[in-house]
Amino acid sequence: MSGYYLPRWMRPSTLEERRAFYTEEFNINGVSSWLKGWFGRVIFAVIIGRHTRIYPPEYEEDAETTILIDNYRSLEDVRGWILEFLPESVYYDRNIYDDDGKIIGQELAFDLDPENLTCPIHGSLEDKMRRHQGLSFCEIELEMVKDETIRLYDELSKVFSDLRIVYSGRGFHIHVFDIEAFGLSLKERSEIAKKIRERGFMIDEWVTSGGMRLIRLPYSLHGMVSRIAIPLDIRELEAFNPIEDERCIPRFLRREESPKI
Repeated sequence: MSGYYLPRWMRPSTLEERRAFYTEEFNINGVSSWLKGWFGRVIFAVIIGRHTRIYPPEYEEDAETTILIDNYRSLEDVRGWILEFLPESVYYDRNIYDDDGKIIGQELAFDLDPENLTCPIHGSLEDKMRRHQGLSFCEIELEMVKDETIRLYDELSKVFSDLRIVYSGRGFHIHVFDIEAFGLSLKERSEIAKKIRERGFMIDEWVTSGGMRLIRLPYSLHGMVSRIAIPLDIRELEAFNPIEDERCIPRFLRREESPKI
């Protein structure tokens, strides 16, 4: 993570901080509520230390690997696996599988990240990549991506009726829970992603088209910036400030000096 710039009071979390969060704060009831009504068994996944390079020594060879968690009996079991790996990121699989493991649908989602926008100070993503700062973002970009999310939500509301927003720890995800959207074909998803990009929105097309099936699990810890991924109502998004909002700040950061706490 050396060389990356982040907004104030955002930083990578240590292994002990990850352990404390998943032991004391991880909102399992929130996860259960988020996945309520899911059409099949949920597959979870973790990445231990791909970006932060912070990982348990015994998992050095697997630090950059995506590890699936599908052998569990309850969400408490899932928590146990997370505490075993102490990952920087936790995800769930948006695919819907039948009893034979065949994909029969996928949750439609839109991923908006701050580094994809052109900052008046730090430039475009290409500029940042040339400086080896592709994952960096600043407070200006954070505000820009929030405005972009509000605009995209309004655009999607013309087509879909059950939209949910999640602050991902860096940017925002818009999840589509309309039943019909789960049955969209790969071609239809790709066309939606293309149209949205043509309208000027800087989304990750790979997520919307279905090429990337994993998405960050709400209520998990984004270990790169030490922020909790939380669902948000569209009515509170404009005033939302992840730098200061206690709902997304883990306890280990609240003990440190911060603007309000």
